[in-house]
Amino acid sequence: MDATARKQLKEKIENLIVKLEDEIQRLEEATRPIGPENAIGRVSRMDAINNKSVSEASLRSSKRKLSSLRVALTKIETPDFGICARCKNPIPPARLMFMPESTRCVNCAQ
Repeated sequence: MDATARKQLKEKIENLIVKLEDEIQRLEEATRPIGPENAIGRVSRMDAINNKSVSEASLRSSKRKLSSLRVALTKIETPDFGICARCKNPIPPARLMFMPESTRCVNCAQ
């Protein structure tokens, strides 16, 4: 991976991290407990509980991706960044632009 591609990828990772941090903050708000003092109907409460569960799943997923992106950002300057952890072949730049946190090529990821 050349220096220009590495710089573009680093900028993309930094932008994704900022977006994910904002998304995580929004999801944390959405997953706050629903207090019994709220005067909403039974069906509305069930709907709110269901929405909270969906938001919690999204929150977990976003936190995992954020963690992976932070690791990728710390490793982007190392010589083995962009090399498949399994087969040791280069990961295609298009895959890294799509999924910067990738540590495996498409064949090994399957």
